[in-house]
Amino acid sequence: MKGLKEQILESVRQDLVEIEAALTENLKPYLPLVSHVAKYILFSGGKRIRPLLMVLSARLCGYNGDYDKTMSVVFEYLHAATLLHDDLVDGADVRRGNPAAHSIWGNPATVLVGDFLLARSIAIAAETDSVPIIDILAHTTAQMSEGEIHQLLHRGDLALDETAYIEVISRKTACLIQAACQIGALLAEAPEEEVQSLADYGYHVGIAFQMADDLLDYTADATVLGKAIGADLREGKLTLPVIYALNCASIEDRRRLETIIQAIGISRSDFQTVLGLINKYGGIQYTRDRAQEHIEQAKKCLHIFSVSKQRTLLEQLADYVMVRKM
Repeated sequence: MKGLKEQILESVRQDLVEIEAALTENLKPYLPLVSHVAKYILFSGGKRIRPLLMVLSARLCGYNGDYDKTMSVVFEYLHAATLLHDDLVDGADVRRGNPAAHSIWGNPATVLVGDFLLARSIAIAAETDSVPIIDILAHTTAQMSEGEIHQLLHRGDLALDETAYIEVISRKTACLIQAACQIGALLAEAPEEEVQSLADYGYHVGIAFQMADDLLDYTADATVLGKAIGADLREGKLTLPVIYALNCASIEDRRRLETIIQAIGISRSDFQTVLGLINKYGGIQYTRDRAQEHIEQAKKCLHIFSVSKQRTLLEQLADYVMVRKM
């Protein structure tokens, strides 16, 4: 029996081929350096979940035009721009198993190529002549920036609670996935109820996606994940598995966690201690359960649509969030 990933890939293979082509065709840089850096991050192993969600959302709402693949690359460009900027801010050495772009081309070029990708996204969206689409995209870009700033301000903040964590990931991750689904519906000129349902679907998928991503930092194989395990902890990012463990820990265990989190450098032994305490207090399972709740909520948002190939694929993509390994 084919796995979930294989089932999805078999159904969307041609869409992915066309999305890949559109990513190159719509880049249109003036300088070769821009092309080198942009293609390095764009074609280094991304899963194309965001553009695929936009295309499927549009199709679910009856879209039969020819701008969906072009519009879909906006979400990959925006995502790539944030990766370029975030790796620089975080001082990350590796991205998707490869050296981070800034370690090859330097900080100035990396920042400016990220800016170029943001500009291309706006230009592509403007071609729709849709004020609602442009408005959502502008609002989303602002939210993503604020999410990263919020996370930066709370590095190593032991007082960060689950509510604040959800606020960060809503802006940092969920809003772009939400926008992809919402704009897909708007491109199809769908009624407001369908637009809102797909926006809600995208929000819940986005929250679950980031929670699952945060789990991988403690559960994945580094060679599969493409970056060092425990990178979030070393960068001072408190994610839900740690937040939950801190809240549930005994006074002694909480003190041990706090000491390691606040340390300048975290050794392999320190990380294993943290991982052991996270497992002791159920942080991994709690995060997995919360993510699963959001996946179920996402699938419920699709119930206003008739059963179709597109609805099934969107349900499968929601489920895929929890089984991916990178």
